[in-house]
Amino acid sequence: MTAERPAKPKKAKPPKTSKPPGATAAPEHAAFEQAVRECFARQGLMRQFGAWLDTVEAGCVVIEVPYSERLSNQHGGFHGGVAGAIGDAAGGCAALSLMPTGSEVATVEYKINVMRQATGRSLRAEARILRHGRSLSVAQIDIAAIGADGTREAVALMQATYMRMAPADG
Repeated sequence: MTAERPAKPKKAKPPKTSKPPGATAAPEHAAFEQAVRECFARQGLMRQFGAWLDTVEAGCVVIEVPYSERLSNQHGGFHGGVAGAIGDAAGGCAALSLMPTGSEVATVEYKINVMRQATGRSLRAEARILRHGRSLSVAQIDIAAIGADGTREAVALMQATYMRMAPADG
């Protein structure tokens, strides 16, 4: 009886995935920070909220908004719509940071899971691009309430998809 020779193992092809969460992607152009800041400055809702850009890096943007009674819900904490709005803005700006010069960005969809009431001195959305393609980018956004003592408490998680668009004429 002849022993069978074991089959050669096939070489596994690496999966087509993007860099792991938190990894820094290379921007398409050196002026990405200016493009993100200009895009943010054009967002009237962010001005209305009193929000500001805390961090702008390639593929990562952080937006923070101070607490105001104008932004509250019936329980005295931040309204969930504020969390969704700053999360969406942070994700869109993070996606824009990786797009070619002159690009515009639009939200395709997002999902938010609110885990607890957001109370504190401010609300902070930290967006990271998980996958960046030619036309679509996927972001993960962590939303936290910042307490009076500076402690952070996770209040919501978002995942969003953004589309690259040609500049609007205007």
